[in-house]
Amino acid sequence: MFESIYHTSEAPYAFALNQTQLKVRIRMKKNTTLSCYILHADRYHSPGTELPQEMEKVGFTRHFDYYETIVELPKRRLRYLFMVRTREGNDVWYGERGASMHRTEAGYFQFSYICDADIPQVPSWLPEAIVYQIFPDRFHNGDPANDPPGSQSWTSEAKPKSDSLFGGDIQGIIEKLPYLAELGVNTIYLTPIFKSPTNHKYDTSDYYQIDPSFGDIGLLKLLKWSAKQHGMRLILDAVFNHSGDQFFAFRDVLKSGDASPYKDWFHVHSFPIVQKPIPSYETFSHAESTMPKLNTSNPEVVEYLLKVARYWIEEVGIDGWRLDVANEVDQQFWRRLRTEVKGICGELALIGEIMHEAGPWLRGDQFDSVMNYLFREAVLDFFARQTVGATRFLEEIVHIQMSYTDQANSANLQLLGSHDTERFLTACSKGGWGWNKTETAVARMKLAVCFQFTYLGMPMIYYGDEIGMTGETDPDCRKPMIWESSAQNGEMLTLYRKLIAIRKRYVALTRGSFRLWFVDEARNALGFLREYDSERVAVIIHHSPNPQELAVTVPWSASNNQVTDVLNEVDYAVSESDRHLTVQLPAFGCAILTA
Repeated sequence: MFESIYHTSEAPYAFALNQTQLKVRIRMKKNTTLSCYILHADRYHSPGTELPQEMEKVGFTRHFDYYETIVELPKRRLRYLFMVRTREGNDVWYGERGASMHRTEAGYFQFSYICDADIPQVPSWLPEAIVYQIFPDRFHNGDPANDPPGSQSWTSEAKPKSDSLFGGDIQGIIEKLPYLAELGVNTIYLTPIFKSPTNHKYDTSDYYQIDPSFGDIGLLKLLKWSAKQHGMRLILDAVFNHSGDQFFAFRDVLKSGDASPYKDWFHVHSFPIVQKPIPSYETFSHAESTMPKLNTSNPEVVEYLLKVARYWIEEVGIDGWRLDVANEVDQQFWRRLRTEVKGICGELALIGEIMHEAGPWLRGDQFDSVMNYLFREAVLDFFARQTVGATRFLEEIVHIQMSYTDQANSANLQLLGSHDTERFLTACSKGGWGWNKTETAVARMKLAVCFQFTYLGMPMIYYGDEIGMTGETDPDCRKPMIWESSAQNGEMLTLYRKLIAIRKRYVALTRGSFRLWFVDEARNALGFLREYDSERVAVIIHHSPNPQELAVTVPWSASNNQVTDVLNEVDYAVSESDRHLTVQLPAFGCAILTA
C-alpha cells in the first residue's frame, strides 16, 4: 500500500479555490482504506499543533481511490500531512518524505502561500456556456454572390472531398441565428475564417483578412452584434502553430531563401527550400507542405501573432479564441498570449486544442479550457463502441476529473465529435453487443447526449449532430447542414432542446459539484449527483436494450416525499422510512431527478 499513496503540493492535488480555500486530494490503492485524514496548521505554527480533518472519498478508478477535502486557510499558507487508516486497522502517515508507520518519519507537505495571481481563474460565463461549433463552408449559404468557383450544390448527394466547396458563409450564419436561439445555444465557435485557399482555412494566408468567400470584417461585426442580440457569444479559431504556404513571410522565404529576413520565422532545415515530396522544413502533421510550422520562440513571430490576437478582440469584440494544435506551441508563448488578451478583456476565453491529458496547460497561466477529447473517448467507449460497462466508464470519467482542477473541470469543452472526427451517430452505428446497431444507434446517441448535458463543463454540439447527421472522418464528417425538416431527426432535435432548457434551469448542472451515486454493473446503469448550495439534481443513466425498474436510495434528505423526473415529466413517491424509490426506465433510458 505504501508505494501506491500519492500526493503532491501542486495542481491537481493541491490548488486554490480562492484566497482562503485550498482543495486537497490524495490517491491510494483501491479498496485498502477505511478513512483518511489531513492534519494541517499554519506553516509558522509549532509542529504537533496540526488539526485533523476527515477527507471524503469522491471517486475510484481501476486501480485507485481518490479522497479530497477543502481546507480553510485564514493566513493563506499551510503545513500538512495525511493519516490513512487501513482496512487492517493500521495507521499510515504520509508526508513529503513518504509513507511510514511513524508520524515523525513522514515529514510535512507545504503550500507556501495562496498568491492572488496563482489562483486559477476562468471567465465567469464559461460554466454556463452551451457551445455550437460551425464549419462555415458547410453551415448555410446566405450569399451566393460570394461563392468560390467550383462550389457544389448544397443538396448534392456526392460525398464531400477534401477540396470540396459548398458556399457557406457568415451571412448564412447570421440568417440562422434564430434557429440557434430556438435550439438554446449561447456560444458559437467558428472554425477558421481568415483568408486561405482551402475550405477548412487552417492554412492561413492573411491573418488580417476574412476570406472573401465568407464575407468581410463588416459582416463579421454584424454577426457579433446579431449574436449578442440573441444572447450568444462568439469564439474564433486561431491557427498559431503554423501558417499557410501563401502567408507573406513564407512566400518571402520561398523566394529569397537564406537571405530572407523571415527565414527564422519557420523551422527550415536546409536551403534552397524543398516542398515536395518531403518538405525541408517543419510542418503541421507529418509532411503537410502547405502548412509550415511557425517558430513561436522567435520574438518577431511572437509579437506578430500577439498583435493578430489583439486586433480581432479590439476590432470585433470576439469573446474567445480556440487555439489550434495548442500542445505543439511554446508554452511560454501561451503565457504571453494570456497576459496580452486578458489585459484587454479579463472575461475572454482561451480554449486549447489538445487531444491528450492537458494538465500542464490548465494551471491558470495558459488556457481556461481545452477541447476534452479524453471525455469523448470515454463516452465513445461506453455509449458508441460499447467496449466497456458502467463501472469502467465511471472509472475513466473519474480519472479525467482527477487530472484537472475544479476550475478546469467546470470549463472544459465536452465534445462528442468535431470537424476532425467521425460523427457520433456514425460511431454508434458501428458498435454493439449483438444488438441491432442501426435500431439502437439513435437511442444510444440520445443517452450519450443526456450524459453530456448533465455532466461538468461546457457541452459542445458539432453542427448537425442535433438533427442526427452522419459521416465518417474528415471529409465525410463535413457534409453540408441539412435544413429540410423532413430529412432531420426530429426526436433528436427535440431532446437537444429539452436538455439545454433543463441545463439552463438548474444551476447545479452548470456550477455544481459532481458526485458518484451508484453503479449497477449487472444492469449497466449508473447514477451521479450534481449539487450547488441547496439545489440537487440526481441523474440515472441506463445503458441497456431492456426496460428496467431500478430501486435506489435518494441521495439527499428532504422534507417532502416526492421527486420529479424533469426529463420524462414523471413524479415518484419516496419511501418515508428509508428514502427508497423505484424508477421506471425504458431501454437506453435516462432520468433527471429533482426534489
